[in-house]
Amino acid sequence: MAPSKRENFGSSLTFILAMAGSAIGLGNIWRFPFMVGEHGGGAFIVAYIICGLCIALPCFICEALIGRRARSGVFGAFGKLAPGAALWKGVGAVCVFTSFIVISYYCVVGGWSLDFLIRAVTGRLGHGNPEAATGVFSRMASSSLESLSMMIAFFVATALIVFGGIKKGIEKFTKITTPLLFFLMLAIVVYSVSLPGSGEGVRYLVKPDFSKLDASGWAAALGQAFYSMSLGVGTVLIYSSFMRKSDNIVYSGFWTSISDTGFALISGFAIMPAVFAAGIEPGAGPALVYETLPYIFSKMGLEAPVLSYIITIVFFLAILAAALTSSISMFDVSVEHAVEQFGLKRWQAVMLFLVLGITVGGVCALSFGALKDVKLFGLTAFELCDYVCSNILMTLGALAFVLFVGWRMKKSDVYDELTSGGSVTLRQGLFRFLYFVIRWIIPPVIIVIFVSNLLG
Repeated sequence: MAPSKRENFGSSLTFILAMAGSAIGLGNIWRFPFMVGEHGGGAFIVAYIICGLCIALPCFICEALIGRRARSGVFGAFGKLAPGAALWKGVGAVCVFTSFIVISYYCVVGGWSLDFLIRAVTGRLGHGNPEAATGVFSRMASSSLESLSMMIAFFVATALIVFGGIKKGIEKFTKITTPLLFFLMLAIVVYSVSLPGSGEGVRYLVKPDFSKLDASGWAAALGQAFYSMSLGVGTVLIYSSFMRKSDNIVYSGFWTSISDTGFALISGFAIMPAVFAAGIEPGAGPALVYETLPYIFSKMGLEAPVLSYIITIVFFLAILAAALTSSISMFDVSVEHAVEQFGLKRWQAVMLFLVLGITVGGVCALSFGALKDVKLFGLTAFELCDYVCSNILMTLGALAFVLFVGWRMKKSDVYDELTSGGSVTLRQGLFRFLYFVIRWIIPPVIIVIFVSNLLG
């Protein structure tokens, strides 16, 4: 199949940094710690590592394989590789829908990051007053005007970067922000574990209590693995469509998975010890990180005010960058779909989904304030979007990609992509094992975890 003309990432390393940047976003810094807190600490981490390396990695490879083979958006990819198959086009449409919902509520969290950066610069994060610092989030989130304005500002920033395209926007952006955030988080780990009372938080992470890990815990771990690696919504497919034919998909997937898992653990050790030191409830939910980080920097401010002020600003600048690396990858799925399927110009597609996204995101933002008592199935709009996307739609999307590679694509085409057209050496024994896992192991495992959670 002749590839369509399409810009490429400049190198394999750039692709890995872009994918790692997409993975190493708020999914790890914001979502992973509170998921650990809600599902038993160390036991959840064990489940997450197993799901990440044994299930999410093969799923990543499958989605990347489809993307580079088709060199198209998610909907167009199934149209190229399975022409005339309405079922697979339907899967593509669901993926686009899922990515749109994710980016809509994700920008609410991104807006929180922007808000906290502004507060850090202006000295309004309870600097030097740890007790006051933990209440900053509740005051901010309950302010409808503040939440909406920050969400909109973050959404606009995302749209501007996506408008720049892969070469001008995403590639240059992630080259700088991904390494910076990694080193800043390591520094936070060192300080967090030194706080009085943090030892209990460390034990919470390293001493698994498997009695607390039920079917819902495994489903949450699988959902978190998919969420943090942006699987099942077309993000990996889109990015991989810009891969050079000579790049190694398995190698890129392995290092993306390792980066994602490693950064999740770093985030856990940066946040959870401080949670216990501050006396914050580990199962506090989405607010956990935004209650804990101000406490960390406020405590630091008691010892070294100037240094704390500088580090706080740099950190929230980096966490904002991390949020953007994830949001631009999600947003690009919808934009690519509109450009390829409806013939819109890129700026038109960006504006269309910006307006629609702000509308949905606005409802999610208000679910912490004016609409906090409006619930469906006992969940606010924000909670409902997060649960349905991460626990249902993303899981089913990843399953669909695996089934497509294992059962719909030609085996010879799968081998051609895994060997990068013959430029990458892949032993037949290893290929047969990987192909067997994709066909016979991954799908039933995902189904069992998914169904067990629903029935439980």
